[in-house]
Amino acid sequence: MNTSTHDEVSSFQTGFALRPDRVFPVRSQDDVVAAVRHAADARLPVTVLATGHGLPGAVEGGVLISTRHMDRVTIDAGARTARVQAGVRWGDVVAAAAPHGLAPLNGSAPGVGAVSYTLGGGLGILAREFGYAADHVRSLDVVTGDGRPRHVTPDSELYWGLLGGGHRLGVVTELEIGLVPVRTLYGGSLAFDGREVDPAAALRTYEEWTRTVPDRLTSSFAAVPYPDLPALPPHLRGRYVLSVRVAYTGTDGERLLAPLRQIGPVLADTLREMPYADSHTIHSDPDVPHSYYGDSAVLSELDVERAGELLGRTGPDAGAMVVVQINHLGGALARPAPNSVPYREGRFLVRLLTMGERRRARALLDPAFALLAPVTLGRSVNFAFGAGDRTEGLHDAETRERLAELESRYDPASLLRRGVSA
Repeated sequence: MNTSTHDEVSSFQTGFALRPDRVFPVRSQDDVVAAVRHAADARLPVTVLATGHGLPGAVEGGVLISTRHMDRVTIDAGARTARVQAGVRWGDVVAAAAPHGLAPLNGSAPGVGAVSYTLGGGLGILAREFGYAADHVRSLDVVTGDGRPRHVTPDSELYWGLLGGGHRLGVVTELEIGLVPVRTLYGGSLAFDGREVDPAAALRTYEEWTRTVPDRLTSSFAAVPYPDLPALPPHLRGRYVLSVRVAYTGTDGERLLAPLRQIGPVLADTLREMPYADSHTIHSDPDVPHSYYGDSAVLSELDVERAGELLGRTGPDAGAMVVVQINHLGGALARPAPNSVPYREGRFLVRLLTMGERRRARALLDPAFALLAPVTLGRSVNFAFGAGDRTEGLHDAETRERLAELESRYDPASLLRRGVSA
């Protein structure tokens, strides 16, 4: 593999090898058409790679379409919309919209690809107030699996299938998305030492608190056993950190957050008023490529007894570093929308992430998810990191059947089963 090809297949996820037979570094929709038609003629499966955050697994053979060069963002401030190409990262959209007092419905990590994130639904930092990113798409430009370029609007069944169905129907080359009028927010995190505070009790306090907050407040609870490494900040190094991360567009944030301070002594407090352009600091997700494996469970309710046991199994004594994140759902996320994002009745999303080889990760995470099985509705397309070989639970039965019917029409040769990575 030459240097330029190596650059095209490099990704944020370093745990899975990408060894396609042919790489297409596309720069236009016409390039994508040529790539898909080549794959069809050669009867080769297709993988699409933007930034590589959400790789579903290793790639051996086939055609890889690299969209990273399609990186144009165009803001229409009057219409409150943005046009984003397939390789655009969320940080670029935030930066382009901010001078106009507008914000996209991005996630916590600025390096994630905007298009494939949105195709999976898109659970953002303002999700309870505004819903899924997919709910705000005005139109899509896509090359379907039959090699045809199409402009897709909400009156099309393809619109329904692409938004929430993820990679299954075509290669989306551009989205037109709605922006929201948010210039500033109140956000950040409260962190506690998990060896000084009972994790299960902290989680119970958090769950009770979520019943009292308005839809304008979106939050998550996290539990992370940090290694003792000099590169980490002193307040994290070697600690088991419990934290609540918050984004709120109201004016009484301090009052709303006061009950959480009863969890125990605060290890770190970053809550503050901030410009939306600084919203990535709420989670401070790592920006260095690395190997990881993760999965998720959408819950009908948060059974704090079972979730507390999950924290016990994934804490400092788990034998490997496991990152636990529990997102509070509801609010605008529960509203119906003309797309295939499933499980809108879910009240919480549990995400587990660990490093290292997939088989060992599964041996650690699968029993933890089994604890939550009685209240699990399904899994999230956006948070199946390396678990893309397991499709069960990503959609409910009715949605799955409808998507399969669309696949048979728009991707008759099943070229796009490999997946798209954010």
